[in-house]
Amino acid sequence: MSACNAQMNDLDVIHSYLDSQASRCFNLLYQRYSGKVYAKCLTLLGDTALAEDATQEIFTKIFLNLGRFNEKSKFSTWLYSITYNFCIDYIRKKKKEKAVFSDEMEKAPDMAEDNIPDKEMLELNLLQLEQVMDSLKAGDRAILLMKYQDGEQIKDIAEQFGKSESAIKMQIKRAKERARKIREESFAIEA
Repeated sequence: MSACNAQMNDLDVIHSYLDSQASRCFNLLYQRYSGKVYAKCLTLLGDTALAEDATQEIFTKIFLNLGRFNEKSKFSTWLYSITYNFCIDYIRKKKKEKAVFSDEMEKAPDMAEDNIPDKEMLELNLLQLEQVMDSLKAGDRAILLMKYQDGEQIKDIAEQFGKSESAIKMQIKRAKERARKIREESFAIEA
């Protein structure tokens, strides 16, 4: 395959890169998607320096694992899933670090506070949501995040997945049903 150029679609660029290892091909993918990856990282992590570092680490992962891309979804969907999972893993790691620190603070004398029930309830709901989202297949998770977190329109999602709007609506409906079932199975839902 010849050298990569901006007119090539993602799959052709990927195949050309895998065949030739030409840095121009990987740079082309980076140029196309680094802004979107950075924006998603900034949304999830809430810090520009963290988002910049995360973007670089995500593209390093992509660089090392591009041969594993199985073409069952669009490259952009695969990349979105890696980005989301990377950021969620980072957030979890930070929460665990905070939890260890917070446990130590609770054991300290004269530092106990009784009335934080609202905060605990909100955190429980967020933890439930996180667990449900983690239990979903990557495709379901991605489409729900695109619709509800990113606020993307059905027609834009359909375009990204290369499907009709009605197919996307049905996929969102089914993903929501699976999420509800996971929540009901995982947590005792109070009436």
